[in-house]
Amino acid sequence: MMTGKDMGRTIAWATLVAGTLDIASAFVWSGRVVPVLRTVASGPFGDAIAEGPAGAPLGLLTHFAIMALMVTAYVAAAGRIPAVNRYWWIAGLLYGVALWIVMYWVVMPLRWESYQTPREPVAIAKQLFSHCILTGLPIAWITARMQSTRAPEFRAA
Repeated sequence: MMTGKDMGRTIAWATLVAGTLDIASAFVWSGRVVPVLRTVASGPFGDAIAEGPAGAPLGLLTHFAIMALMVTAYVAAAGRIPAVNRYWWIAGLLYGVALWIVMYWVVMPLRWESYQTPREPVAIAKQLFSHCILTGLPIAWITARMQSTRAPEFRAA
């Protein structure tokens, strides 16, 4: 079982790694940096703040705060369900799918009335790649690694 200090380190590392990979993929897929960050900021703070000079930095801060919450939820579950760490690669992929569903089918449609969930295969593939490979797997691997005394083994189910 993890101590509070170990849990904090796990959350910090997983947030830094998964958060960086996720936001980098958003920049690559869109080809834009500042507009992506302003959109993130506009979620909780509205369009007026996002369009101002603080929009991009506030978007980056918001992104990492949300990622920290997502990581915290995973780390808490992993501490209570041993199979999550034993089969971290499966849990990470499934967590990525769950994050994608929540973001694209719940959060974004609730925040923006005009938002249409993408239905094009390429758009969905990019989103799932970012959420499963660049977010879910790093969170799962770092959590499993830091909750064990050695690197997790890659075992077949």
